[in-house]
Amino acid sequence: MLSYQHIYHAGNLADVHKHSLLAWTLGYMTRKEKPLTYMETHAGRALYDLSDTAALKTGEAVQGIGRARGWFGKDHPYTRLLNDVAQEHGPDSYPGSPLIAAKLLRETDNIHLADLHPGEFSALDLAMSPYNVKCHHSDGFDMAFALTPPTPRRGLMLIDPSFEIKTDYVDIPRHIGKLAKAWNVGVIALWYPILTSKLHQPMLSALMGAHPDALRHEVGFAPARPGHGMIGSGMFMINPPYGLKEEAARLTGKFKTLPR
Repeated sequence: MLSYQHIYHAGNLADVHKHSLLAWTLGYMTRKEKPLTYMETHAGRALYDLSDTAALKTGEAVQGIGRARGWFGKDHPYTRLLNDVAQEHGPDSYPGSPLIAAKLLRETDNIHLADLHPGEFSALDLAMSPYNVKCHHSDGFDMAFALTPPTPRRGLMLIDPSFEIKTDYVDIPRHIGKLAKAWNVGVIALWYPILTSKLHQPMLSALMGAHPDALRHEVGFAPARPGHGMIGSGMFMINPPYGLKEEAARLTGKFKTLPR
């Protein structure tokens, strides 16, 4: 339950997919002066060193951000924050979604981050100490239910579990249904893996049936190594902002250039 550490996968193609869409969405939402709330249920450590032995062991960052860095224009929010983090922490640094949010959001915005893993939470709390955020050492859904609907009501929740707990595939549609009912104006974003086992498919069917107007965007790529079960990345977003569908379609084209 508490074994997952994202350092082995930081900067992989799924991160490129998830983080670039997150950065674009937050960049769009902050065009308005009205404050917003950002919540993340499975935050991780927020800042990763891609020269770490664990990151080098899988080679996923080389296959991911190592190939995709040139996909985004210099004015894209993802490019700007990657450059900012590299200048601040070094060229081998990579921002997780909590740091992306902290750098793109404003002093008037509220940020709540949860992680249950003791080591990951300690690293998260340290990485976020310079920012105006609240870190919760708790189950992410417990935090989400306690704070929903948030103040301010305008905002985004990112749900990014490891899916090591197989019941997540059954529980998540129910959790999202409850959250969406309590927070009908919130952007609720779920990342999920595309698996050779197709374990994700019933979950997606349940989500699409309950939220037919949501944006479902998926990209495919070759397994990171022989026998690896993840062959793509998905984002499911309730109340997607205007223009995100077009940004996602542009990203699809970039992923199609990858060797299979």
